[in-house]
Amino acid sequence: MATPARGEAQAAGLPPVLLSAIRVIDGISDWSGRIVSWLIIPLVGSLSWEVVARYVFSAPTVWAYDVSYMLYGAFFMLGAGYALYRGGHIRTDMLYQNWSPRTQGAIDAVCYLFLFFPAMLFLLWMGGQEAWHAWDIGERSDQSPWRPILYPFKAVIPVTALMLLVQGISEFLKSVYAVRTRRLYAKRETIEI
Repeated sequence: MATPARGEAQAAGLPPVLLSAIRVIDGISDWSGRIVSWLIIPLVGSLSWEVVARYVFSAPTVWAYDVSYMLYGAFFMLGAGYALYRGGHIRTDMLYQNWSPRTQGAIDAVCYLFLFFPAMLFLLWMGGQEAWHAWDIGERSDQSPWRPILYPFKAVIPVTALMLLVQGISEFLKSVYAVRTRRLYAKRETIEI
């Protein structure tokens, strides 16, 4: 069996193949999150260009608004699987943090099975239909005179749903691990606001 990853609990609660699946899925989510994070550079660049063009040269662009909402939308959506991996989504911790790891795992497993997976499958299905239709008709935006293409932007929705589903499988397996072993698979950093 492979060497346990950083912060990973001992492999007593799940078969080795499932533990390997968790490591592979988490690695994919980590890798994709790091790649998606680079979208911030063209986003900042386009907004900076617009500010300079508008206020220094009195020549606003027709494309900056469209580029900014598309890049920010893609950045936000495609980073969702990474946020799930890192534990960055909102959770009501005032109760959850006081529960035992086994109870946390049981609640998480039930929520993943009955809430998360159905919602993500619905998002994948409906987002996929919308994206397919947009690609089929070559959809363009009517919101600006630039009329940028929208179909790549709409394809982000089913890709996001797929990435969340895949990471959700890893999180569900970690929940099962917590139920079976009475300890968390890996201690996550606490993100507080």
